Order: sequence, then structure tokens, then C-alpha cells
Amino acid sequence: MPGRSKSPQSTRSRAPDGFAADIDGFLNFLDLERGLSPRTQSGYASDLDQCAAYVAKLGATGWRTVPAELVGRWIHSLSAADYTATSLARKLTALRGLAHHLQREKLREDDFTALLSSPKYSRRIPGTLTADEVARLLAAPTGGDAPALRDRALLELFYSSGLRVSELAALTIQQLNLEQGFLRVFGKGSKERVVPIGRKACEAIAVWLESGRPHFVKSRTGSQLFLSARGGALSRVTLWLIVKKYAQRAGITKPVKPHLLRHSFATHLLDGGADLRAIQEMLGHANIATTQIYTAVESRRLIDQHAKFHPRNRG
Repeated sequence: MPGRSKSPQSTRSRAPDGFAADIDGFLNFLDLERGLSPRTQSGYASDLDQCAAYVAKLGATGWRTVPAELVGRWIHSLSAADYTATSLARKLTALRGLAHHLQREKLREDDFTALLSSPKYSRRIPGTLTADEVARLLAAPTGGDAPALRDRALLELFYSSGLRVSELAALTIQQLNLEQGFLRVFGKGSKERVVPIGRKACEAIAVWLESGRPHFVKSRTGSQLFLSARGGALSRVTLWLIVKKYAQRAGITKPVKPHLLRHSFATHLLDGGADLRAIQEMLGHANIATTQIYTAVESRRLIDQHAKFHPRNRG
């Protein structure tokens, strides 16, 4: 792409002729329409280039006509070579994204990844809240005093941005951009990422900053966004206890763990159709396989609905 010297298209090893143009078109879509980072695009590009090289040796001439069987053989070869579930999940995500892009652009009718199975994980499926439970939780802090304003803003931001408990506790005012609706957060390994903030969370934070936080500021108070009544930063344990208190007040009987709202954030985005790679970026996961666990949550919900309502499951 002209004028984009640092783009994945210009820095990677090229795929064979017949494959490269569609990969570039897909990467352009990710950049312009999805706004995914160059790092994420590079991950997609590398995986797709590898697959293209493999299936080209077997006679395939391009993504628009490659037999699904050949793509499956590539995945099988990686599994036989003891690639980790993490690596396989990442490559499958890239392939599925490209397949759906080709269908969306009417360049191919079928989904050549439809029969590919995701790697199995031994990780536990995280607990989540329903949308109704989240609404009750966020409505639980009532009143206009400083603690209520703080807790309302805290819960709104927690669910809106899917932060880790440690990230929320360490968040400073300087990391916020309420006008543009995003924040910059430093996650694991001090890696910085940009995370969106929803409108309602922005409004709650603005009220807290104007009418609540000043009541907690002391002479030694730092720039932390959320403060205790003594003017210090809230600890991770205190944040968890705040969530637990309002969950009980909202009549939620599920176990309340520190990352409950983070897990709910990711699951609800996926349920609403968000791209898995975008969710990965917002959560700050280094590997797509970590994010892939949320697809199991949605699958479990669909299975439960099927078991409950399908006529052949009754009686």
C-alpha cells in the first residue's frame, strides 16, 4: 500500500501470487473498518501467508478457489507437529476472518473454514452475569453522596472497559480522555493499550470527578481516579468487596469474583457480534487463545437454550 511503509503488507514475506492480493484487501479492511493495531494485522498476515504457502504447494491457486480440504490439511499438519492450542487458535482466527471477508465482499460463496474445529482447552469457562444482572448491579449504588458517586462510576467503568482489577485500582486521571471516550491503560508487562469508555461510564466518571472525588482528596492524595474516604488509592481487595456488596444488594446469587465484570464485558461483546481480535486488544491478552475461552461461554448458552426449548429435548 503506497505511503504505509510500516504496514504489515510492506514488511512481511509475501504470499504466493493469487493469494497476496486478497490478504492485502483483508488487512486493509482490518485497518480502515475495524481499526485493529499493526501488531494484530501482522499476526493475521503471518498466519495467512504460512497457510497460502502450504496450500499452494498442493496445487491451490488462490483463496477464492482453495478447497476447504487443503486448508484442513494445513491445520492438521500443525497439530501433528505439536503446535500448541494457543498457536492453532490464532491461526484459525486469521483464516476465519479472511473467509468471512471474502464472503462479505462476494468474492467467494462458501466458508472454507466452516468444518474446521477449534482446539480444545482445559481452561475453566469463566463465570459471567446476564445483561439483566449487570443492569441491576449498575443501578445498585443509589444516592448522591461521594461514596455512591464513586461506586457508580467505578462499576460503570469496570463493565464498560473490561479492565483487570489491578488496572482499575492503578488508574489515574491522566489516563482518561472523556471527551474522546477512551483511556490508556498499562497492563501486564507494563504494556500500554487504548480501551474505549462507553457514554454512560463517561457520564458517571464526570459526575464523580466534579461532585464526589473532591470530598475524598487529602493533602497527600495522588492522581488515582478512585479514592478511599481517607484519600488513598483503593486496593484490589476493596474493589472486589465493592462489587460483591452491590451484587448482593442487586439480588445476584452467583459467586462474585474479582474479574466477574471483566468476563461479562468480553462475553457480551462477543454475543453482540464483536470481532474476537478486537476483544483481545481491549482485554490486553497477549494470545488470542486466552480470548478464545469466551466463545465457549457463548456456546454453553446456546446449548442450554437448545436443551430447554427444543421439542426433542422435552419429556
